[in-house]
Amino acid sequence: MTDIPADPTWIRAAPEGDEGAGPWIEVAFGPDGLVHLRQTGDPTNVVTTTRAKWDAFTKGVQAGEFDHFVKGVDEEGPSGRP
Repeated sequence: MTDIPADPTWIRAAPEGDEGAGPWIEVAFGPDGLVHLRQTGDPTNVVTTTRAKWDAFTKGVQAGEFDHFVKGVDEEGPSGRP
């Protein structure tokens, strides 16, 4: 298990202006080049990845590589179920 910095600065990924409880994903960038992720509903369960992998993921999101996972209310989701 990777050590998480004692008091990281968590950045909440929530829609602008939404201060509700979520659940939201939070990201913290460690001084060691690692990126820590957690969900607001379970803040003790932290997933850690490298900065290179995080950068590749965010570039993929920006390029639309994961858009097929997001469907409108009337469309089928990735599992074939609405």
